[in-house]
Amino acid sequence: MNTNNIHTTALPLTGRVLMAAIFVMSGVGKLMAPAATIGYIQAMGLPLAGAGLVLAIVVELGGGLLLALGYKTRLVALVLAAFSVLTGLLFHGAIGDQNQMIHLMKNLAMAGGLLQVVAFGAGAYSLDAKALAATGGRRAAA
Repeated sequence: MNTNNIHTTALPLTGRVLMAAIFVMSGVGKLMAPAATIGYIQAMGLPLAGAGLVLAIVVELGGGLLLALGYKTRLVALVLAAFSVLTGLLFHGAIGDQNQMIHLMKNLAMAGGLLQVVAFGAGAYSLDAKALAATGGRRAAA
């Protein structure tokens, strides 16, 4: 495989969209059934379940859409990776339950993929690349 043009292929876009899909779907699910999510958060013994619901929706739905679009991609991917690890440990860290272990490993695998996005960026087909091109290849001041 020629890696010289890997960032100009649709592979990074495809990867971002595939990773974003689980977050967007989960965020929409929480938006449509908030009581179920609040009940699950409470069942885990965590405080401020309502605030947790809002935070989860913002991170999953907002972060998922931003990841798919490739906007502020490295930062968004880092937040989603941290969210995946944290929620995996808090909600799926039951030792001895094979189903929960699979969910935990799924969260950790997603975090690994997101860290690849942090390391390598959004690719050519992203709002980040469009903004970089608009500045003549210079990054805007933070």
